[in-house]
Amino acid sequence: AARIAWEAGARPVVLPVVPFGVNTGQKEILLDLNMNPGTQLSVLLDIIEVLHHQKIFKLLILNGHGGNDFKALIRQAGQKFDKMYISLCNWYQVLRPADYFEQPGDHAGEMETSLMQYLAPELVLPLEEAGKGGERRHKLAAFREGWAWAERKWHLVTRDTGLGDPKAASADKGRTFFQDLTVKIASLMTGLSELDAEDPYMQ
Repeated sequence: AARIAWEAGARPVVLPVVPFGVNTGQKEILLDLNMNPGTQLSVLLDIIEVLHHQKIFKLLILNGHGGNDFKALIRQAGQKFDKMYISLCNWYQVLRPADYFEQPGDHAGEMETSLMQYLAPELVLPLEEAGKGGERRHKLAAFREGWAWAERKWHLVTRDTGLGDPKAASADKGRTFFQDLTVKIASLMTGLSELDAEDPYMQ
């Protein structure tokens, strides 16, 4: 996406990936690695401080993990660094997965498996070895309907942390989705590059 934006005239700087996220609901899963939200805030503030010092006043957080919730962290960082224009993009919300996949799933389902089959096929086991991605749903309707929330305890919700059946996944679906995804994220990067952060709203 950054390459596409660069070729369109923007000049994004791609920072290193942070390979850890908030996984507090998976602590019972073997080798689960967790970064607490407070630690995430400290990392974010340190990065912003360096960018601010170097007079880079726009930061796009490209998030790929559903356990991360950056909104509150961005609000707190914005209080400390009021020159910074901090924005967030969760890549899995950029497109409508239902336009690309029969049953996108939530975690190692058709969407994520298709992407991995395209991007790193050597890491994907044969689909006949995959679980069905079943989920134990909450007993209370408020949580099932989405207007109340509690953290999922993954060892109780799933058999193998998969949510969504990956059987219909394919590298072709992953390629189409990935290409459309990167073009759309590139358009965001280009737009942010051109945006007057002191006057970002329409009349």
